Amino acid sequence: MMRRLLSLLLSAALVHPAAAFDLPDLGDVAASDLSPLTERRIGESIIADIRWRDPAYLDDAEVEEYLNRLGRRLAAASPNPQQGLDFFAIRDNTLNAFALPGGYIGVHTGLILAAESESELASVLGHEIAHVTQRHIAQLVGKQSQAGMVMLASVLVAILAARSNSQVAEAALAAGQAGALQSQLSFSRDMEHEADRVGLQTLEGAGFDVRGMPSFFERLQRAGRLYESNAPVYVRTHPLTTARIADMDNRVAQMRYRQVVDSPAFAFVRAKLRANAGAPVDALRDMEARSAVLPGDRATQYGLARAQWRAGRAEEALASLRALPPGDGGESFVAVLAGEIHLARRDPAAAIAVLQAAHEHDRDSRSVRYALADALLAGGRAQEAAALARSGLQQRNDDPRLWGTLARANAALGLRAAQHRAQAELYVLQGALPAAIEQLEIGRRAGDADFYELSAMDARLRELKARADEMRAQQRR
Repeated sequence: MMRRLLSLLLSAALVHPAAAFDLPDLGDVAASDLSPLTERRIGESIIADIRWRDPAYLDDAEVEEYLNRLGRRLAAASPNPQQGLDFFAIRDNTLNAFALPGGYIGVHTGLILAAESESELASVLGHEIAHVTQRHIAQLVGKQSQAGMVMLASVLVAILAARSNSQVAEAALAAGQAGALQSQLSFSRDMEHEADRVGLQTLEGAGFDVRGMPSFFERLQRAGRLYESNAPVYVRTHPLTTARIADMDNRVAQMRYRQVVDSPAFAFVRAKLRANAGAPVDALRDMEARSAVLPGDRATQYGLARAQWRAGRAEEALASLRALPPGDGGESFVAVLAGEIHLARRDPAAAIAVLQAAHEHDRDSRSVRYALADALLAGGRAQEAAALARSGLQQRNDDPRLWGTLARANAALGLRAAQHRAQAELYVLQGALPAAIEQLEIGRRAGDADFYELSAMDARLRELKARADEMRAQQRR
């Protein structure tokens, strides 16, 4: 993936900015900085490639929902609360997080597990949010014309390549920086200092323990000194200097002390990641050991149940869920796991019952909504599943899971035009415009759409065909 991403980004920079990833025409970048709209469109193109083609992307609704809830809490306290942000997880044991153009922020599972408190994890997210709100990637382009585009391409490739291969990352950076290496490194250090300062203010404003930032960064720095050849990726992509750590310590010393309790979701996400890591037998052994040490901890016992379920021990998993110690928090995680087990045991009624209760408890939980819709479809209640999907799409229209659910529900109901229309929207989000156009054309010929549905499909078809024509014209330039 990295080699293809490098070639595509560099071709976008050197040949035409719109030639790859459906990138927008940047025009004369020497005349103005990268606009927020252009930056967002570049980010959308890159994230689509990650989500649909990178096997390391963690397609886990609960983990992604947790990161986005944590991120929204931080964003509300950032200098730009209106900035659109989307957080996603990468299945990777290395300690890293990265910001892409347009507000997309990736977090490695290794970083989530390495954080010893939620405030430590929030400190890294706050730092990355600061890179976005301060528009550091756009500043790298500045007014450097095509040279700026080469720099943007190389930096993006370095950010992504560093996830698994630091040598590729270093080569990408070297190729892009060329003779301007020293000035770009100096600018990068300035940006890191600014991200520290702004991120720390965001951390405090969101109600987290500000000591989480210097403590986590100091631990990463020590790991980098002890294992220089295998330093945490975050140290390599965000160079941690003594001056940066000292500056954070000094700022924290002037802030009010606040003791902060981690949210239950932080512990449950970590337990789920541990239970899903490695071979099932190894994960089960690990969770059994942790459960023996912490028999009264709800998140640990949930992790044991998930590891049991993953190892094929469904009855033991259900028994572990029923025996969870009393306490608040984690209800959605428990319900989703119970729903998975009930569905696998071909008992959709039991799955629907537990998931409906969880949905009533937290109507904003998209992970519960997905699971409940699946259970309703399995239980032959497609009409309710379709209504649940439509209500979720009213809140967020770019949710591929819900478009897929709606397509399946409409198919179960025999609504062929509606089925193909929903499937078309899923293909649009996957970046497959020809397939989306084909689905709309099939839907128009289905013969069961009314006048208003046909009008809507015709309008969407014209829009997508115009977009496809524009892409073809850009590729011929």
